[in-house]
Amino acid sequence: MACSLGLGEKFTDGALLEQLALVAKDAAALHGVIMRTKEDPNSSEVVNYAPFTLFPTPIPKPVFEQARLVQKDFNLLVDMVSRDSTFLEQALASTIIVDNFTARLFKIYRHVLQEGASSPINLGLNRSDYMLHCGENGITSLKQIEINTIAASFGGLASQLPAVHRHILKVAGIHDVHVMENTTVAVLAHGIEKAWSIYGSDRAVVMFLVEETQMNIFDQRLLEHELWNQNVPVIRRKFEDVTEKGYLDGEKRLFLDGHEVAVVYYRYGYMPQQYTEKNWEARLMMERSRAVKCPDIAGHLAGTKKVQQELSRPGILERFFPDNPDAVSRIRSTFAGLYSLDQGDEGDRALAMALRDPDMFVLKPQREGGGNNIYGENICHVLNEVKDSPERSVYILMDKITPLPINNCILRRGSPLKLQTCLSELGIFGVYVRHGTEMVLNECAGHLLRTKSSEFADGGVAAGVAALDNPYFT
Repeated sequence: MACSLGLGEKFTDGALLEQLALVAKDAAALHGVIMRTKEDPNSSEVVNYAPFTLFPTPIPKPVFEQARLVQKDFNLLVDMVSRDSTFLEQALASTIIVDNFTARLFKIYRHVLQEGASSPINLGLNRSDYMLHCGENGITSLKQIEINTIAASFGGLASQLPAVHRHILKVAGIHDVHVMENTTVAVLAHGIEKAWSIYGSDRAVVMFLVEETQMNIFDQRLLEHELWNQNVPVIRRKFEDVTEKGYLDGEKRLFLDGHEVAVVYYRYGYMPQQYTEKNWEARLMMERSRAVKCPDIAGHLAGTKKVQQELSRPGILERFFPDNPDAVSRIRSTFAGLYSLDQGDEGDRALAMALRDPDMFVLKPQREGGGNNIYGENICHVLNEVKDSPERSVYILMDKITPLPINNCILRRGSPLKLQTCLSELGIFGVYVRHGTEMVLNECAGHLLRTKSSEFADGGVAAGVAALDNPYFT
């Protein structure tokens, strides 16, 4: 599919852009595309619009449909990886020696594995992130950046943004661009409700495990309210609450503040700095409980960068889909080049390749949350420091994807309004529920488009770099 240009190309009148921006900011507030402020992140007395683009961004329809179609395959893959202890042990063997955070997660995984899983219900709310690689021949192809298996955010606000962009297009006099509906929050809520229902106690609650600083609370509230609308009770608690007030009864049911917890939905706990020793104890207690975990510790590990790299090896996808070559083909077609940096001949070749031409690659540590990847000459600096050490297994190497730049305006509090060169990243949400050996729900939930200025190499919306966006088809 050939690359194409965006709507920003049509607008060069600065006064018109300013007028549209004012309309857009008000529309964002009207439709709940809002966040708390950095100055007062735990109060809703004063809020601000979430960063978003003035115009939606063109996406080739076949590529978008490809991303939606393969999401069910990725849901199944994450589930199967999380249940394959031999594969996880082998895939992460080198990483847990040198990466303390992954090692601590793996220690909990081994504990639960040895003790025996307490819940037969598995719930996954995943998001697979892609860039649209524009090759030298001008053809666009879908290439996966990563798959997020824990705290995949912005499904709520993304569901609200289509109405904002539709209004902007009307005001701008653009009538030939269709912005599709985004059902993410409804489908994610359906997945949680399904797991809660199977758990089998009307009095039990869904617990959102959240952080102390909650700027992005409205994204979570949209999902929370959807659950309440389905008569699913929700509480919000922090690690400290679980440590101080949580306990397991004789049947390993999790209780907190008098509530039996049916589902633990992690919106926190994906970065090392989010854990104290007490928090690690709380994580272990929740993982040992009968509550459904979203994700459980195995699902969390299944989303690590090292597992992503190992899945790209020849024959590995066939191990998980022995009788489904079409699924193997759909998944593999989205892979960019991924390379191990473990010590040995294979890792040495990848390291030499990166040092020889660093601008062709991205160096990725085992971290979530955005802003962690390493680019350009910084790759050489990092690899030269660790090239003779097992520490290099902390990283994987990936081919750098080249998306087509699009002109757009990013609306962000305190930033001047200007047309700028932007790059976009497409996320597809998926939800699955497994009860014992039966997959009772496997759906593509919706989408998230994030756009950032091309001057930034890395970082998401929460990191203050990217902005929410909508796709339209070309």
